[in-house]
Amino acid sequence: MKIAMLKHSWQPKTGWGVPLAWLTLCVVWSSTWLAIKVGLRDLPPISFVAIRFLIAIAVLIAVSIGRTSLFPLRRKDYAVLAITGILMFAMNYTLLFWAELHVSSGLAAVLQATIPIFGMIFAHWMLPDESLRLQKLSGGVSVICGRLLGFNGPLAFWGGVGVVIGAASAAFANVFVKARSIQLAPAMLAAWQMFFGIAPLLVLGLAVDGNPARFHWTAMALFCLLYLAVIGSALTFLLLYWLLPRLTVAQLQSISLITPPGAVMLGWLLGGETFPASSLLGAAFVLAGVWMIFRKAKQQEPVIPEG
Repeated sequence: MKIAMLKHSWQPKTGWGVPLAWLTLCVVWSSTWLAIKVGLRDLPPISFVAIRFLIAIAVLIAVSIGRTSLFPLRRKDYAVLAITGILMFAMNYTLLFWAELHVSSGLAAVLQATIPIFGMIFAHWMLPDESLRLQKLSGGVSVICGRLLGFNGPLAFWGGVGVVIGAASAAFANVFVKARSIQLAPAMLAAWQMFFGIAPLLVLGLAVDGNPARFHWTAMALFCLLYLAVIGSALTFLLLYWLLPRLTVAQLQSISLITPPGAVMLGWLLGGETFPASSLLGAAFVLAGVWMIFRKAKQQEPVIPEG
């Protein structure tokens, strides 16, 4: 699921729906990283990404028909959607899925949590109302670069670098969409970005991975694919935008801090992943940097994780 930065208005919280939706996002987004790791045992990363979001597009369109406009109002919006879709879904997720072949699911989740750090940098240059403050970055970027030096083996190192590059591309896409102010329902904005992002992946997947019918379609691979597409993408996206007017910014931002530790815990409990003390310490510093950004940020816009 991607990181979103959107304005919202305050409405009072009512009933059990709000805490249940918030808890669902925390649990599902924490679990998507392990689902990716397990699914990659049988499915190639490029086609895995493409098929995941192809299914998610179908679900988002199905729930949007009759409720909102399915198409952007302006022709120039298609260019913005294409650029951000390629950055968010083609580059970010392809690098992320490939990286999880070589790094643990928990570490991938922690590195992906650097998106708001890069978002602050890009917003400084692209959004005049969101100037960069050095204290917002003091806990993050330098620690992340230092943490990459601790990986074991060249593939693990480049896998970590790939996740960080993907996070930077996703952050730029988020800021670019906001700067262009596209008038489109959130579900369809995501669907169009997914469409443009996976279009080249479907072609590349056929060339590199071959015919999807010949993949190793185990029951677990199929479960991981459907879980990521329907639950980890379409459902969580809809829940997120249902929560936007019902929770404060701080409450929404807290999901970004809960998801990486949750992914680490699930990777350890269910995935058999081990984490040396140095890895856990590096992860703690990365999350501390993200927390400092949230604590210092004054703009009223949530920063939500993806996986």
